[in-house]
Amino acid sequence: MKINPKSKIQNLKSQSGMSLLAVLAVMTILAILLLAAAPAVQQSVEREKELETIRRGEEVANAIRQYVVFYNGTKLPRSMDDLLEGLPRGTKKRQILRPSAAIDPLAEDGKWRLVKPDSRAFINFAKRVQIYNNGLLPSNPHPFFDRFSLPLVNLVNSQSQSETQEVDDTEIEDAATDDTPFIGVASQNRGKSVVAYYGVENRSKWIFTPMFRGSGTRTVNQNRPERTAPTMDD
Repeated sequence: MKINPKSKIQNLKSQSGMSLLAVLAVMTILAILLLAAAPAVQQSVEREKELETIRRGEEVANAIRQYVVFYNGTKLPRSMDDLLEGLPRGTKKRQILRPSAAIDPLAEDGKWRLVKPDSRAFINFAKRVQIYNNGLLPSNPHPFFDRFSLPLVNLVNSQSQSETQEVDDTEIEDAATDDTPFIGVASQNRGKSVVAYYGVENRSKWIFTPMFRGSGTRTVNQNRPERTAPTMDD
């Protein structure tokens, strides 16, 4: 039986063409799967970055607490360097903040926004904490902080929830990153977050502060059950 060489070549070409089509089909399916998974992967990356931001922000808040207590409530830090330098202990300095925590992972320049105790951003954050805490504004971790929170109480109580929820760009206008007395820090990143911090899903509105972390609460609405924010040990 004779085999037609042309027929054999045509069969090989046909098989090769089918193999190429199969490879292209597999690659197309993989591309579709990768595209479908991309948003989830990106969200996971953003979530981890936000969680790291919260961890570092909480470290800064704890360092501020130690700083204020050390100076008996008479002095606030004015820069991250004040916290990085540590506190006097004999002839040496006691470290209260790791260098890595002084960097905001979400900011392009890595600098935290310094939040003053009388700023609109801080007043709004106090209101958000109150809302998140079922109408109760938690007390402070130490009486030294009361001098900063007492002036806020009337302002917080007079502000409605709708006013607080509105996007307020004035919260981050004239934001300082150095040389200003601050009671907390916040990110310069204005993006919507994956993680909710005190129920807030906007990165620029997260304020990391030692305030409102006491074991007790400052009651605003007696008709609601008590919930407290995370506490800080003295």
